[in-house]
Amino acid sequence: MTSAALTIAGSDSGGGAGIQADLKTFQELGVFGTSALTAITAQNTLGVHAVQPVDARIVAAQIQAVLDDLPVKAIKTGMLFSAEIIQSVAHELRAYSAIPLVIDPVMIAKGGASLLQNEAVAALKDQLLPAATLITPNIPEAEVLTGQLIRSERDMVLAANTLLSMGCSAVLLKGGHREDVPYAEDLFLTANGEHFLMRSKRIETRHTHGTGCTFAAAITAELAKGHSLEKAVVTAKHFIQLAIENGIELGQGHGPTNHGAFRNSGYLKTQEVELIERR
Repeated sequence: MTSAALTIAGSDSGGGAGIQADLKTFQELGVFGTSALTAITAQNTLGVHAVQPVDARIVAAQIQAVLDDLPVKAIKTGMLFSAEIIQSVAHELRAYSAIPLVIDPVMIAKGGASLLQNEAVAALKDQLLPAATLITPNIPEAEVLTGQLIRSERDMVLAANTLLSMGCSAVLLKGGHREDVPYAEDLFLTANGEHFLMRSKRIETRHTHGTGCTFAAAITAELAKGHSLEKAVVTAKHFIQLAIENGIELGQGHGPTNHGAFRNSGYLKTQEVELIERR
């Protein structure tokens, strides 16, 4: 049977992030993609120009329609926008707690536009994070969720442990925003104490729109195929590294990554990702 995955996220009219990036990533990794739309954005590489949230009842109805019929093996959330939508999503997913859930806590677009209302942060922490198999914040998102400044690897470990204390099973804290090292380093930490770092070469490019969505979607696709969380995270890291390395340079601003790069490489892992401190 073909594996299926569900993304619950916003639409990016520019095609580089959100639902569009998730579905492209699912397809590239051999997974049938389904979706529940939470918001419509008027967006391109220059920024987010308008946002229209979807009624929470319609969000719930989309989730119900997909999960009642299709064999979804993993679920991802992205842009959820409001406390009401988060509450609705959390309510619908309670009956499907056996399905792995990857939460990408989308808060701010590449151009700086807010994609999560302030009052929604508490709802995210209280109602959705405890259900997560994995949460995938970048440093600014982790700082908002934890109230802690993150400037070093030690800070990343402290913040990841704070996130674990909120009830999620594992954290992938993406370190691309750190300025104290010449490379990008992501921290994977589980509630069981499993811990490793993924170090990768920094790529000088402005075309990184949708990297967070794509990374989390790749993890979700691999989980839907039955792979372990650790293996899914590592494969997804190679997927996103190749997508950035082989950029397609579209648009005048923060352009999209190349979702087809991993397939075009023959699904071979890049030498630019190093797995370290595994225990």
